[in-house]
Amino acid sequence: MPNQKRRKDVRNVAIIAHVDHGKTTIVDALLKQTGAHIFKDGETVIMDSNPLEKERGITIFSKNASMRYKDILINLVDTPGHADFGSEVERILRLVDGVVLLVDAFEGPMPQTKFVLKKSLELHLKPIVVINKIDRPNAQPDAVVNQTFDLFCELNATDEQLDFPIVFASGKEGRTTLDLSDDNRDMKPLLDTIIHRVLPPVADLDQPFQMLVTILDYDSYIGRIAVGRIVHGSVKTGDPVVLITREGNHIRSKVTKILAYQGLARVERQEALAGDIISIAGVPEVRVGETIASPVNPVALPTVNVDEPTISMNFSHNTSPLSGRDGGRFLTSRHIRERLAHEAMMNVGIKVEEADGGERFKVSGRGELHLAILIETMRREGYELEVSPPKVIFKEVDGDLLEPIEEVVIEVDSGYQGAVIESLGNRRADMKDMQMTSVGTIRMEFHIASRALLGFRNELLMMTRGTGVMSQIFLEYQPFKGEVPRRPTGVQISQGPGSSVAYALWGLQDRGEIFIHPGDPLYEGMILGVNNKGQDLVVNAIREKKLTNIRAAGSDEAIHLTPPREMTLEFALEFIEDDELVEVTPKHIRLRKRYLTDNERRRHQAITRAANASAAAKG
Repeated sequence: MPNQKRRKDVRNVAIIAHVDHGKTTIVDALLKQTGAHIFKDGETVIMDSNPLEKERGITIFSKNASMRYKDILINLVDTPGHADFGSEVERILRLVDGVVLLVDAFEGPMPQTKFVLKKSLELHLKPIVVINKIDRPNAQPDAVVNQTFDLFCELNATDEQLDFPIVFASGKEGRTTLDLSDDNRDMKPLLDTIIHRVLPPVADLDQPFQMLVTILDYDSYIGRIAVGRIVHGSVKTGDPVVLITREGNHIRSKVTKILAYQGLARVERQEALAGDIISIAGVPEVRVGETIASPVNPVALPTVNVDEPTISMNFSHNTSPLSGRDGGRFLTSRHIRERLAHEAMMNVGIKVEEADGGERFKVSGRGELHLAILIETMRREGYELEVSPPKVIFKEVDGDLLEPIEEVVIEVDSGYQGAVIESLGNRRADMKDMQMTSVGTIRMEFHIASRALLGFRNELLMMTRGTGVMSQIFLEYQPFKGEVPRRPTGVQISQGPGSSVAYALWGLQDRGEIFIHPGDPLYEGMILGVNNKGQDLVVNAIREKKLTNIRAAGSDEAIHLTPPREMTLEFALEFIEDDELVEVTPKHIRLRKRYLTDNERRRHQAITRAANASAAAKG
């Protein structure tokens, strides 16, 4: 609207891209260019400050930073590229007036590029396209520009959005350029493009204070912190405010602290103006999507819509015989309930429901990785818990059963594509595209049910000898695709408690892959390996070699153990079946049967068979 007032000395912009296309590295280079942060020796990616982010090399939590360039304050937000953290991306885009879309100069647009760009275009944000990693061998920046333009057209971008500026960059080398023939060595071309192409924020200082809460933070000293952008007016420490809840209730509070970003550091301020991205403390009941406004004229802003969860798991306290022996500090259902309630309050992508009278909790999220990150965070905080296999969330619309479908892009060396196509064909996947890349690899695109993908990532690595690359994104709900193959192998189950013995494991490793080391503690019902023959097998892993007083050269065979699989949370969640659980403690990840004794398992199987027969007879 022509009469909207804008604040000319501020630009709010988000960095969006597919996983590992270099968002965080570009932000670091911009901070270096503007002198907003002094790097320590050996420090490279300062925005990924969370230990999990450093280990996995991905951005999980969105973060803010600010820098000053040519007397203009640029607020930058680094967003997650993984589709599982889509709730973060969606909320962050409400804070900004423009987006910097990063695309890898070799890989080109990928599924999550499409995901984050679609969200941006729906919010009518103007993009700046940065073709990153132009220093990579086999980079093809000109071809990637054409692919990106095709993607914009596919997503129905407006003519104005299609007129996007293009910047070529190498975040690693800290340089950008508007022309590939120009050997510019700094980040100024990108900073100038942001200033000229991103609109100043709409900000009317004369109207009463209004702010939409897009992120929640928590501090043990000052309590809940609301993060958002001031839409109108200004606010000072000590000002009375009104929280307008989703239900329309008005709750009066007082601002006790205002925090803003200076570089990467959060600094306290006495006053903030429209257009600023700030954090406010003093509103204890605030939730994401609610409005904090002036008591003079409290009007709610449009709330944030977040994509629905597609995967759920059951969390419960650890009931294994080894509970409490691994340094866990939070062992009870009450501890887990409080932690999950806190997570659901801070993370709008997570939904928590109680089951079995509060003994178990159904936790729903946007994908396996989304929930795996929560579990990993909890175990590092000292929680012990049991987790059931991930289940997709079905919908029923007009009597039809619908299930979530994912778009999957797989890139493999030529020669492996036949095995991949056969495996995904068995999982009822539909191939949509296959083409050869400039370096001779094969890139394939499939549409496949989310539940059919569970366990496939590890299978892909096995069949491609670790060279296959897979990325996936939620597409839509489609009619139920029918049954898909289950795990073809059985498991080896510990017969009783004790410590595993190398001699016993040596005799068992011919049956299948082993998950434990000699000397590891065992209990009855614990899963210690794979049984290749397809059915579950109860084994004795604590059996020692019988000693005799007869010795002869060469009569004793040397024990050669294959190194066991390093148990990771992702593998464990993909591997287990309906009657199995993952035991998660601060020090170990173990697999176990839901019912530990053989008699319990047989009784439960008999009950299940009877129930299935009864249902079939009624049907």
